[in-house]
Amino acid sequence: MRKRVRDNLLGALKKAGVFEHVRDSRWRQRRLLILCYHSLALDEENLWRPAQFLAPSRLRERFEMLKQGGYHVIPLAEGLDRLRSNDLPPRSVALTFDDGTYDFYKITYQILKEYEFPATVYQTTHYSSRPMPIFYLICSYMLWKRRATVLHGFSSVGMKENVALDTTEDRENAVGQMVAFADQEQLSTEQKNEVAAELAHLLDLDYQELLHSRILQLMNAHEIAELATAGIRFELHTHRHRTPRDRTLFEREIRENRDLLQGMTNTCPTHFCYPSGDYDLMFLPWLAELGVVSATTCDPGLASVSSQPLLLPRFIDTTGRTPLEFDSWLAGVSDLLSAGVSAVGLSKRSRL
Repeated sequence: MRKRVRDNLLGALKKAGVFEHVRDSRWRQRRLLILCYHSLALDEENLWRPAQFLAPSRLRERFEMLKQGGYHVIPLAEGLDRLRSNDLPPRSVALTFDDGTYDFYKITYQILKEYEFPATVYQTTHYSSRPMPIFYLICSYMLWKRRATVLHGFSSVGMKENVALDTTEDRENAVGQMVAFADQEQLSTEQKNEVAAELAHLLDLDYQELLHSRILQLMNAHEIAELATAGIRFELHTHRHRTPRDRTLFEREIRENRDLLQGMTNTCPTHFCYPSGDYDLMFLPWLAELGVVSATTCDPGLASVSSQPLLLPRFIDTTGRTPLEFDSWLAGVSDLLSAGVSAVGLSKRSRL
């Protein structure tokens, strides 16, 4: 009901010309929309996790909206510099992609080239040197693939009892048991991959085929280096995709991530993205001392000169976002609505 009311409001505002007024206002020109994407589907990932994966056709549709709407897609670092100097071009947008999964190399980069759009990848690095999928994700995906069956309790994968796989809750419970088992046994990344292979066997799935497809794997060092040479910017996302509250461990995550990326790209990354949007105010001085100049969150909004540089907002685009909702964020209307501005106020402010 709430979504329907919001969609009706957005539709009415667009029909009344408010989108166009806000998009072309001085208010919008003084703001940078940082778009956040995660991954594109190599198989059926967009059906499994629609909040994280897009079909390639959906990303192409979004890029077409950027092109047809006359939006200036600029590199993140340039956008933030020009934001601070009040020198942004009209309708400024920066594209960011989290995690750096293989589909970026295989599909996304080709679409970016087609539209001549620059992009920043926030690259986590632990799995970049390992030709295997991320453990908990591949386990979850395989269970989803066999969601019409029952997984019997097998100690080899940490299962103590039979689990029906027909609900998301039951599947996540099964994954949780396997992750807890791996942690309890202190399994290495390679040993976790053996557990995943055993799970595939129990589910009658071809694990070698999954490995060959590179599904849920990160780009490797060669692929990262190739794209960096081609103009893709790689920035910090921690080494193991986590943000520990212990300062020593937190700094280790950043340093390991930076050292590996610097070796792959011959650049020194200074921009950061909080994994899963998990941030704490205690991180801000730690990041500053590590030479990090910006950090993006998963909090929706447009960045302005008054934004805290280490807590920058982004709009996360997902399979569930409608074209109208996406358009409203491009124009800046949804940002104003989120700030509590009335529809009447929108019309007035859009002429500022």
